[in-house]
Amino acid sequence: MTRYVGRFAPTPSGALHFGSLVTALGSWLDARASGGSWLLRIDDLDTARVKAGADAQILHQLDEHGLNWDGIPRRQSEHLAEYQDAVERLQKVGLLYACRCTRAQLAAMIPQGQDDPEPIYPGTCRDAGLPDRDAALRFRVPSGSPISDFVVRRRDGAPAYQLACAVDEAAQGITDVVRGADLMSSGIRQQLLMQALGLPIPRYRHLPLVLDPSGRKLGKRNESRPLEAAEASANVAAALAVLGQAVPVEAQRLPVSDLTRAAIDRWRPDQIPSTPHKVT
Repeated sequence: MTRYVGRFAPTPSGALHFGSLVTALGSWLDARASGGSWLLRIDDLDTARVKAGADAQILHQLDEHGLNWDGIPRRQSEHLAEYQDAVERLQKVGLLYACRCTRAQLAAMIPQGQDDPEPIYPGTCRDAGLPDRDAALRFRVPSGSPISDFVVRRRDGAPAYQLACAVDEAAQGITDVVRGADLMSSGIRQQLLMQALGLPIPRYRHLPLVLDPSGRKLGKRNESRPLEAAEASANVAAALAVLGQAVPVEAQRLPVSDLTRAAIDRWRPDQIPSTPHKVT
C-alpha cells in the first residue's frame, strides 16, 4: 500500500483562527494516526490577499498548537512553470477555451443564496476557441457533471486555484486530502483536472464547517479572532470536540504537545460529525 501523505494548505492572508485549527488538526491527526507524513503548502498565488509575514505567523501558530510538519513547505509562487505546463497540456487536447466574461457578468450569473464560490457558468464563451490575449481559460466539463465549466487560468495569466491545487497534490505525492466541507465542489473540479492530466487522485475526507454565532463561516475575511499561544491546549481541546473526538478530562491542563500526541491514539474518523458547528 502507498504510505499516507496528507497536507494542510493555508493562504497567507492573515493569522490562523479556530476554524483553521479544526481543519489543520483533523488533517494532522488523520495523517499521524495512519503513520503517515503531513506536509504544508503555502497557497500564495492570490497576491492581492497575501499579507507580508503571514506565512511565518501561520507556521509559528501551528508549532504553538503542537502540529509538527514534515519537510519544507511548498510555496505555490515558486512553481508557476509547472502550472503553465499543465495549462499547455490541457490546451493541446482541446479541453480549454477562452472566456472574456467580466466580473460583473459573472456575478450576475450566481443564483441567489448559492454558497459555491464558483458561479454556475452557462457556457457563454464555449465556442470562442483559444485566445491570443486578455481572456481567462475555462476547462470544458464533461456533460452530466454536477458542476459547470471553470477557470484554470485567469485573465491576468495567473493560474487559478483549482488547477494549481490539482498539480500541487501530485507534485507533493498527496494520498489523502482532509479539509472543510465547503470545498467538496472544488474536489470535483480538481479530480476532473487530475484525470485529464493523468495525475493520481487522492482520497478525500471533509470536516464540519465552524460557523460564527450569526451562521457565517469563520474566516480571515470575517475578521475571526486569531489563535493565541496562551490558549493552545484549550483551543486544541475545543477543536477535538468539534471533530467529535474524545477529549481527556485534564485536556486544558496538559501541555499542548502531550494533548495532540494523546489525540492520535484516540482518533476515530468515523465519529466526525457531518453537520456544521456553531460557536457561541
